[in-house]
Amino acid sequence: MLIVEELHMLLLRPDGRIESAVSVNRLYGEVAAVIVDLVLHRRVAVSEGKNPTVEIVSTEPTGNPILDSTLERLVPLRGKRLQSLVTRPKLDPLEVVVESLVVQGVLIRGERGFFGWGSARTPESDPAPEMVLRSRLAAVIAGTGVPTQADLALLSILQNLNAAHGILRDQCGGMSARDLKKRIEELTAGSAAGDAVAKAVNDAITAAMVAIMTPTIVAATIT
Repeated sequence: MLIVEELHMLLLRPDGRIESAVSVNRLYGEVAAVIVDLVLHRRVAVSEGKNPTVEIVSTEPTGNPILDSTLERLVPLRGKRLQSLVTRPKLDPLEVVVESLVVQGVLIRGERGFFGWGSARTPESDPAPEMVLRSRLAAVIAGTGVPTQADLALLSILQNLNAAHGILRDQCGGMSARDLKKRIEELTAGSAAGDAVAKAVNDAITAAMVAIMTPTIVAATIT
């Protein structure tokens, strides 16, 4: 399962809605996640420098509809700054991620809100994949499991969305939000040295965080 699919499972409430704490920022996290997935599949690369850009390495289809549809939309945007890409609704993988999880039997399509308004809910149909994922992350946080790049990406994205403690409350062994943040920083800092994929993860997440914080900073300046 892709990082972006696992992230989406974590961001969903039992009723099939996105957790309210991340409903506004979901776009940034999921675009960052799918870009990292494309890096892992050697279709794109994140450049060096203060303002990293996304370059296309290969346009060969992966066979995965989430990756291939995102790659197709990224091609005309090659060379654009990563920070600008994570804010683009055009790159939002939501629909194809939901469709993939429905096809896999993880989610089902539910009803819309009152009077048929709003987006359709997609409640969980098979809880097993999320249970396995949460167990895996719990082991990584506790230090009893060896973290994969996907684990580190998920933890970093959740932390930078300010949602790690709320979403992983039952997996963090009673840690406070501050202690969990410190633990995630320890895990991700130890993975970055000399690792191009880890760098792409860090750059994508940093870009997402800048995108999240900028409207807040602007609003504070105006007021």
